[in-house]
Amino acid sequence: MSMLKKVLRGQISLVRDDIKALIDKSGDSQISNVTVAQAFSGLRGIKAFVCDTSSVDPDRGLIIRGIPLLDITHILPEEVLFLLIAGRLPDKDELNDLQQEFSAHLVVPDYVWKILKEFPEDAHPMTMFNTGILAMQGESVFHQKYDAGMPKTEYWEAILEDGIRLLAKLPALGAGIYRMRFNKGARIAPNPKLDWAGNFVHMVGIPDESGDFHKLMQLYLMLHCDHEGGNVSAFASHTVASALSDPYYAVSAGLNGLAGPLHGLANQECLNFVLRIRDEFKGSPDIEKLRQFCWDRLKSGRVIPGYGHAVLRCPDPRFTAFIDFGKKHIHDDEIFSIVTGLFHVVPDVLKEQGKAKNPWPNVDAASGSLLYYYGLQEYNFYTVLFSISRTMGMISQMVWERALGIPITRPKSVTTDWIKKTV
Repeated sequence: MSMLKKVLRGQISLVRDDIKALIDKSGDSQISNVTVAQAFSGLRGIKAFVCDTSSVDPDRGLIIRGIPLLDITHILPEEVLFLLIAGRLPDKDELNDLQQEFSAHLVVPDYVWKILKEFPEDAHPMTMFNTGILAMQGESVFHQKYDAGMPKTEYWEAILEDGIRLLAKLPALGAGIYRMRFNKGARIAPNPKLDWAGNFVHMVGIPDESGDFHKLMQLYLMLHCDHEGGNVSAFASHTVASALSDPYYAVSAGLNGLAGPLHGLANQECLNFVLRIRDEFKGSPDIEKLRQFCWDRLKSGRVIPGYGHAVLRCPDPRFTAFIDFGKKHIHDDEIFSIVTGLFHVVPDVLKEQGKAKNPWPNVDAASGSLLYYYGLQEYNFYTVLFSISRTMGMISQMVWERALGIPITRPKSVTTDWIKKTV
């Protein structure tokens, strides 16, 4: 039995009892009111769902298990996974145990590659990535044990086993798709001695003599791990998993949402915007030219990609972490220079325009420029990297939902006529 599973066994009964006591005492207490406007606007702001792995504070940004993100940017992705699931950081032995579990399940089955080879040459990497995950559904431990009559009290254990096995394979799946889709040569086999991010760097085949690309991928995969439960990808995976669909089905569903232009696909749009500025000015423009460029764009009715967030009222701490990394490791690069220049210009321009409730940058405004600098320049691949990381949050939430016996998600819908008659 893994150390992480032992930790959870000690926690689950206590959390169940705590929630039962909370419901018994305060189950009739109201925590949200729903307006007609909210019902017609994507349910924004309605408090009707519990997620304990992380939360997003409008003034502080992402908080993981009670810890502000910028306090833990130094930890490994494996450590943040343990934190998401267990509620605390692992000790040295627990981290080593989790990494050994990953190392035991690195290889993507051959049939997956046979399927992916049949895709057209211009297929989107996210389509290939999601197909690869869904193709492995037959490997699901949960599916097999459920069919054999597994008791409900063991659901979470099978979800955890599936989650570890799937997460272990995602760097190999993503890197293999990168090399296949962009004609980089034969796939590179995983190395069980490397950490999760290190294996991706190894298998993608981009030279990294300084080791800085490895450090960036450790940071990247850690930063994108989770973003509470109401975002499209997390809520989609939650809804599908609530039907007791296994993690392969549920993660694939969530990542299909992540592929949308208003969600994870935004990172490639942000870099494309920066590249257009570089091409327009044949390099990095000065601040005044950049300011005028942004004003001209806004006056033409277009937005500034990467600025504004549905929840945050401060710079996204993930953006801050990437900028800090770039300032430390990147020098004399025109792309990164444009990104930092936009940060100096855009918030003031948006404030002056007066339309944006939140003029601050989100994570997408910076992440692509760093990947581009280190040689990963095919920006329609970036959402695959986002997906590798975000799967940690999806799996963590699924483990606890099954441990606590959260029922199937089934909100009540009403018609427009009902609202008219009622209101």
